[in-house]
Amino acid sequence: MSTVLGFVAPTNGTMVRHLENMGISSFWVGGHVASVNPSPEPVVWLARLIEQTHVATVGTANLVLPLYPPARLAKQIADLDNASGGRVVLGIGEGGEYESDFAAVGVPRGQRGARADEGIDVLRRFWTGEPVVHHGRHFSFDGVRIHPAPANPGGPPIVVSGRSEAAIRRAAFLGDGWMPYLYSPSRYASSVQRVIELAGENGRSLDGFGWYAYLMVAVDPDAAAATRGATAFLGTTYRQDVSEMVDRVTVSGAIDDVGERIAEFVEAGARHLIVCPIHGDVPTMAGHLLEDVLPKPPIR
Repeated sequence: MSTVLGFVAPTNGTMVRHLENMGISSFWVGGHVASVNPSPEPVVWLARLIEQTHVATVGTANLVLPLYPPARLAKQIADLDNASGGRVVLGIGEGGEYESDFAAVGVPRGQRGARADEGIDVLRRFWTGEPVVHHGRHFSFDGVRIHPAPANPGGPPIVVSGRSEAAIRRAAFLGDGWMPYLYSPSRYASSVQRVIELAGENGRSLDGFGWYAYLMVAVDPDAAAATRGATAFLGTTYRQDVSEMVDRVTVSGAIDDVGERIAEFVEAGARHLIVCPIHGDVPTMAGHLLEDVLPKPPIR
């Protein structure tokens, strides 16, 4: 099975087009509503990204699903999927790291998991283009119709992101794919087996299921400088000391070291790699991965 390489989209549209022309297959946007750190809103950025690309898959990595009313989100994503010709993937998480996100939209943080689960079901029903009757724990609709339906029959794939057992279960039971982040290759491999185990127990086939890995990548000829760059990025983002974990949860080092580490994720089961560059030159990184890493068979 071939391996697909994607990148978190640069803010510069010219760079997005350059990377697409190089052969990058997908571009991804993430964000929040009212996080502590300055952040874009992912649906708005996704709309920009559709106009900046021609053939690449475009997706959210990730959108905090409990922050969004499902009817509004279903309409936005359906319209964007039609505008892109069916190129959209909806990567979702339940969030929770920023209480301010939930306070801003009036959603209790403690309800985020249940709202995410119910929201996935409701989105798929809206994407049929038919009237939806739904009376659930958090959402209630009587004959609400979202149309036209998305270009992708049944709607865009919903890929579940996260790090917890609850996220793994959501992917196994409800998702069209699994996209963990801040994982080591060994933890990624364990999560793949857990998703397969849970799906099997539930009698669910995983044919067509997507195995994604969101990788924070720092490249520098000086491996120590790459590690320092990764540490600074994560420390600023998550506002804590990450020095003890940075080597496990990022892909950092000289460019050959980065290639070897990424090959370990492929061996662990990842088939769609999403690179989030946190240190180093992006075109050089992309060129090396495309030319020297992905064509090689997985490590045996």
